[in-house]
Amino acid sequence: MIKDIVADAGSRMDKTVEAFRQELTKIRTGRAHPSLLDHISVDYYGARTPLTQAANVTVEDARTLSVTAWDKSMVQVIEKAILESDLGLNPNTSGTVMRIPLPPLSEERRRDLIKVTKSEAENSRVAVRNIRRDAISSLKDLEKAKDISLDEERKAGDQVQKATDLRIKKIDEVLAEKEREMLEI
Repeated sequence: MIKDIVADAGSRMDKTVEAFRQELTKIRTGRAHPSLLDHISVDYYGARTPLTQAANVTVEDARTLSVTAWDKSMVQVIEKAILESDLGLNPNTSGTVMRIPLPPLSEERRRDLIKVTKSEAENSRVAVRNIRRDAISSLKDLEKAKDISLDEERKAGDQVQKATDLRIKKIDEVLAEKEREMLEI
């Protein structure tokens, strides 16, 4: 019972860290990487489809992405979806291949993006702490119901706290790496 609560809290915290990593891939750093377009979806024959399922996205060089549509009729739809995204990118189309140059980020824009990443990190830390609170609450309920002893509840609480500290440290490491990446010119 105790192991289940601690294990569940740990797995939920891991999912939160992974969600934070995924969220950061959407934030532009100035360097081209295919995951930059992961959150864009296109109208593919009447169904909303992720761009990566309608085209091949590759890195041409450090500042250029290449998008190759699998179906020639989708080129205009994909181009429109990229233009309307919140990334501020302008694809250059030739045939079924779109080249997307990534303009260098200004210092001010870099600072704004760092604020956004710090905000995302804080949201993730809060989510991890909420998971900890739920787990400790479940342990206290078990102790009140006399299903476990006070010592067992405290030991399990310490385990949950260690798991929380580990996940928050991971979030901080991911944040520091993203900040370094964003400040590179």
